[in-house]
Amino acid sequence: MTAPTMRYAVATALMASLALAGCKKDKPADNAVTPPPMSTPAPTQPATPPPMSSAVSITSVTLGKKAGADKMIESATTEFATKDPIIVSVSTTGNSGSTKVHTRLVFEDGQVAGEESQSISTEGMETTNFTFNNANGWPAGTYTAEVSVDDAPPRSTKFTVK
Repeated sequence: MTAPTMRYAVATALMASLALAGCKKDKPADNAVTPPPMSTPAPTQPATPPPMSSAVSITSVTLGKKAGADKMIESATTEFATKDPIIVSVSTTGNSGSTKVHTRLVFEDGQVAGEESQSISTEGMETTNFTFNNANGWPAGTYTAEVSVDDAPPRSTKFTVK
């Protein structure tokens, strides 16, 4: 017999003899032996921690045609000409060693007109710009700039091309 099997057999025999001794009515057992408690294994940690929400959040999205050296849009607008560059300026706050900022332009019929991502490392406020150009000119209509950080739901800003 192996050691665990032997211990189990001894514990079972001990329990049985205690049960039989407890059946006698003439003398209570004064030296009852309690078997040691069974040990329960400690809970294990999951192999992969659950996804955490991003430590970086969007504070503002500004559209324009030109950004300064500080990455700030010089004149915010939501109206563009067909040959204009479309700059999407994303201001964020938070701390992260690696955060993905994603921007896409969606035309009114649902087609993606442009898409770009950048990885940023930030401690505090950060501005990230995305510049979209179309050599053939932007089709006139209504667009939506969708901006997200990591895998959070996107923040939307509408604009038009005339």
